[in-house]
Amino acid sequence: MKAMEYTTAEITTLGSVAGLIATTLRACGCDPEPLFVAAGLDSDRITDPNARFPMPRMQKLWKLAVEATGDPCLGLAAARQFQPAMLHGLGLAWLVSDTLLDAFGRLVRYARLINSALLFRLEEHPDSIDLIAVLPESLPQDFEYAAADLGIAAFLRMCQITAGHPMLPRHVTLQRPQPYCLAQFADMFGVSIEYGAPVNRLCFDRDLLTRHLASANPELARINDQVVMDYLARFDRDSIAMQVRSKIIHQLPDGIPKQETIADTLHVSLRSLQRKLKEEDTSFKNLLEETRRQLALQYLRDSRRSIGEITYLLGFTEPSNFTRAFKRWTGKSPVQYRMTG
Repeated sequence: MKAMEYTTAEITTLGSVAGLIATTLRACGCDPEPLFVAAGLDSDRITDPNARFPMPRMQKLWKLAVEATGDPCLGLAAARQFQPAMLHGLGLAWLVSDTLLDAFGRLVRYARLINSALLFRLEEHPDSIDLIAVLPESLPQDFEYAAADLGIAAFLRMCQITAGHPMLPRHVTLQRPQPYCLAQFADMFGVSIEYGAPVNRLCFDRDLLTRHLASANPELARINDQVVMDYLARFDRDSIAMQVRSKIIHQLPDGIPKQETIADTLHVSLRSLQRKLKEEDTSFKNLLEETRRQLALQYLRDSRRSIGEITYLLGFTEPSNFTRAFKRWTGKSPVQYRMTG
């Protein structure tokens, strides 16, 4: 999806991130309340799962927190306090993903839940896969890199929690300048770290990311995906694609959704819907195809669902139509995919 342009004041962050800062401050022996007041943030809202805070105030909180603790590596300390549920339904869907690569795909799709201007992308190589975090271009010159440190380290912690062992990336690149606390960064990410890089990048062995996870649960993953999409559809009015994707999933069991119907439910004209999707570098046809493909993969991983039931849930009229579409997506029939993965 094409990156949208924002002023810094328009960027918002999930409220649980502020809650994590508060937890970390307490662990360091600091009272977070005066810092929240100074940053203009209401600490009572950090337990609200729908709370979002503007980036300028979050940046001020980070700066105050680093000053109060005297710890330039506070972002890494916060990552050690991190729990998956802090990322709303995204964290829970991650835990029950089929593979870590599957989890990364969710992060790419739903990153705006965490920060409304944050984008991720994947780069695949023959024996490795890179997760790349693209920070907003409008970052202030005095940006507090502890915020980015938390983000990159938390995603690595998610990998380790889900995989069940202390896996490390092959190589890491960070946009931040080289810190004084090099040993803490090496302890978190391993020794192969490049500072002052153009992007934040975690490079993993392909085998680690494509290995089936013991905690995989396709049904729970699908349910939490829907929770995330419904959340994004509520708050993320700038992204029409996310709203359309959510409507498609709701309507698929009744047959292939029509653009006109979805435009009506979103209270926009058909031409306006098409124009807005084009601005986000997508189309209704692409969203419908990709949504059906993603759901098909999830449903087939659940052995309790028959091919006939999946055909119905995806809006196909005949199993043969589903089989043809699935072969186009994956090169395999649904039965072959279910047997071989």
